[in-house]
Order: sequence, then C-alpha cells, then structure tokens
Amino acid sequence: MKGALAFGILTIVAATAPIGAQHNRRPMSPAGSSATQIGGDHFDGRQGFVGGRWIEITYGRPITRGRDLFNPDDFAEFLNDGAPVWRAGANVATRLFNELPLELGGTRLPPGEYTVFIELSRHDWTFIVSTSQAQTQSFDENDPHSVYGAYGYTPDRDLVRMPMQLETLPNSHDQLHWEFLDVTPTGGRLALFWADQMASVAFSVHE
Repeated sequence: MKGALAFGILTIVAATAPIGAQHNRRPMSPAGSSATQIGGDHFDGRQGFVGGRWIEITYGRPITRGRDLFNPDDFAEFLNDGAPVWRAGANVATRLFNELPLELGGTRLPPGEYTVFIELSRHDWTFIVSTSQAQTQSFDENDPHSVYGAYGYTPDRDLVRMPMQLETLPNSHDQLHWEFLDVTPTGGRLALFWADQMASVAFSVHE
C-alpha cells in the first residue's frame, strides 16, 4: 500500500513538473514590438498594399503587478533602476527602426536603427533618440558605444531631445506598450502606455 501511494505521488510530481518548469521559464517582461507602414498604395481598393516602408519600435514589456508606478516621489529613480535615464521598457534597450526619413522635434532622422530613452521628471518627460547601439545579451561595460537597457547611456550620442505630451488615462494598462497613433501618409504620433499614463511625441515623414 505504501509503495503504491509513493508511486502515485511521484507520478503526480512528474506530471506537473514540466508545467512548473515551463512557467518558470516565461520572461517577467516579454519582448514586444509595434509597427506601421507608410507611403504605399492599395491596388484593389482596400487590399493589396504595396510600396510602403516600415517604422517599428521594439522593447521589453514590464507588467504593473500591483505597483504604484508614477505617484511616489522616487518614481524616476525606481524606473531608471540605476541608469541615468529610463529605457522606456524593460531589460534590453528600446529600439526604433525606420525605413524612411523621419522628423522628430525638428531633427531629421535618416533611415536606420536608433535607441530610445526617456528622461523622467514629475511633470515633464523628455523623449530621447540616440545613436548608441543596443546590446541584446548582457551589459558589456568595455564597449563604450553600446548600451544594455539604459546602462552605458551618455547624452553625447543624443540626436533628438524633445518634450513628450503627457496624459492621464481613464483606464489602467497593466502591461507597458508602445503604439503608433493618428498615422497618415505624412506622419503621426508615437505613444507609450503604462498604468494610467500615456506619453507621446509627434513625428513627420521627411523625404
């Protein structure tokens, strides 16, 4: 009887172990991306979009998990997590990829790959586009031109620094995400949503 009971317990443990192991492997802040396509045409009315060029932003997606994120006095220090600015996401650096020239804050960005940060303060957030290269595995402090998250960030590689429009939302977004808003053939807005905050900047297509 005891042997049968022990066998039954071992069977239950073995059956549930893969589920637990799989659960533990899930990243706490999954990777995310948002994209839009500008400048193309629909050759049959509403379908068959051709000729457009992409703008994409990639980032880590932290979850609120019941935290009061933006009200405490030290919210900027908490989100920066020891870095001089916020990575505007989680884990790796937030990256912006554009296949066509963009204008942000009066600065023309040629097509390419850039890193994105936010300088936080109580009432004013500053959107930053940098030429720093993004490390994707871990922080290498011996690489002076790269960042992991916002670790290694220095302002001398900033291309754009512009104020963000801040709005308090009626609903709370549990997981951080970036979105393209009000997109037209000539531009739109790039917006970050988290908790009850939205922070956005306008961009235009600069051919």
